[in-house]
Amino acid sequence: MNVFSTIKELIVEAINAEVSVGGLPSGLKTGAVTAELPRDASHGDISTNAAMVLAKPAQMKPRYVAEKIVGRLLVADGIVSAEIAGPGFINIRLEPSRWQGVVREVLKAGVTFGDSNLGQDSLVNVEYVSANPTGPLHVGHARGAVFGDALAALLSKAGYAVTKEYYINDAGAQVDSLARALHFRYLEALGEKTPEDFAAAAEAGEVEYAGEYLKGVAKALADRDGDKWLGADTEGRLAPIRAFAIDAMMDMIRDDLAMLGIVQEVFTSERSLVDAGRVDVAIDDLEKEGLVYTGVLEPPKGKKPDDWEARPQLLFKASEFGDDIDRPFKKSDGSWTYFASDVAYHRDKFDRGFSEMIDVWGADHGGYVKRMQAGVKALSAGKGTLHVKLCQLVRLFDNGEPVRMSKRTGKFVTLRDLIDAVGKDVVRFIMLTRKNDAQLDFDFAKVTEKSRDNPVFYVQYAHARIHSVFRHATEVLAGKDLSDSSLAQADLSLCSDPDELAVMRSIASWPRTIETAALAHEPHRIAFYLYDLAAQLHGLWNRGNDDAEMRFLLADEPERSLARLALIRSVAVVIASGLDVFGVEPVKEMR
Repeated sequence: MNVFSTIKELIVEAINAEVSVGGLPSGLKTGAVTAELPRDASHGDISTNAAMVLAKPAQMKPRYVAEKIVGRLLVADGIVSAEIAGPGFINIRLEPSRWQGVVREVLKAGVTFGDSNLGQDSLVNVEYVSANPTGPLHVGHARGAVFGDALAALLSKAGYAVTKEYYINDAGAQVDSLARALHFRYLEALGEKTPEDFAAAAEAGEVEYAGEYLKGVAKALADRDGDKWLGADTEGRLAPIRAFAIDAMMDMIRDDLAMLGIVQEVFTSERSLVDAGRVDVAIDDLEKEGLVYTGVLEPPKGKKPDDWEARPQLLFKASEFGDDIDRPFKKSDGSWTYFASDVAYHRDKFDRGFSEMIDVWGADHGGYVKRMQAGVKALSAGKGTLHVKLCQLVRLFDNGEPVRMSKRTGKFVTLRDLIDAVGKDVVRFIMLTRKNDAQLDFDFAKVTEKSRDNPVFYVQYAHARIHSVFRHATEVLAGKDLSDSSLAQADLSLCSDPDELAVMRSIASWPRTIETAALAHEPHRIAFYLYDLAAQLHGLWNRGNDDAEMRFLLADEPERSLARLALIRSVAVVIASGLDVFGVEPVKEMR
């Protein structure tokens, strides 16, 4: 159990003790009581809101409740002081041994320090990327891919049973356009068309996807089928060429994701759901519940949504489940809308046991959130929950100039281009340095510079510095056992400087950081935490440069050296644990 949980238990015990003697009324619920690091370190080691959250139900003034709790805490083991601040917050100072013990916990647990059973193995489906299979992934996909992958890892560390999924949108008009473009490239590969013919067709709008990436796919199709599709009618060739194109694009996308360190367990095809009649079943079930009807939607006020038509339509009663209006399930040609297919897909997730679903979408899908959440509520009879995490755009700069992207013209920066330029770890870390719904600027110059302004360098440099100290320690402390198990036995009371204790407090907050970030679905909190911890490590290093007595290695004080090695080793372990959540390598040497 971590320090904060232990102190919270002491606070709850103090409350219950006062209840038992009549100092506080019975029936007080302590679930909202917290024990956290104070924002200002001068206020103490731990701050609690106990008196503030209990005052109203106790029908007492916060300071009176605080006085009762403080009286009990002052005699508790390991607490040096407990003081009331402001209207009733309680600031607590602990014996240094409380924090020093955390170092031992870290060295014994290794990178599993911070693992939690918060989720209690409950099933969570995280669906992310899900880019249309019409070309390689580009920079615009990178953020959602990294965010979804890190969120899945974060939830796993917090004790959830996570499945990572990709939804293949292979049943819409876009894949038909892709198939037509591939057929044109196929004719080019056979010598029936020229590159100039293709360029002219693209300019005239006859070909929608004009990227060079289709040339290799077309050659592979020609190698496999020869001139089989040369004279075939459009309908006869569309389906097999489309299937070939989708398979080739998904192979390309999987390779792109693998370069980014992403491997998803499940790939679900929209077309397979449609062909298996799963959409019909899902809509029929909603119809049986009286949630589907034929009607004409009222003309919307303001901007018209893309699915509004002034005609009788098959409509879902989305407005009964929190949406602004009811939503159509069928297009004018009688085919299912994207929304109908998506409802069936989420019904499929629910049927597979996922009552909690997380979808990671681009910010341009914000208007789609309410209807999908309404659909999930309806299809699961209120038992399912859909969380949608919208990722804002990434603005990419090249020497200060914005780089414009367009998949259809083929002029875009691919994910591979980005990884080749700066490396997987830089891409992953930088994409997680802002909250998902905040815009992010990716500047090639800044993400590769070696300074504290580059967070990935700053954090990795802290980890590498620690390993550098250990390499030097094998000389200064020759013959000493520097393994984690041995360092866990060091006399940590020798690490009593305020800055050293501050590092221990930060380390102790790692498990709580994992839980709060997981509950909020905000992996960027890990980036902030790692940066702050790295800053503390660099601060200790700099103090050693200014004051020889604060150096990590002191030849004439081996016991103090071992204690400090234990401390910085625990920092390295926590940094490695955090970088593991991010899918970033904790490097041992900087190049």
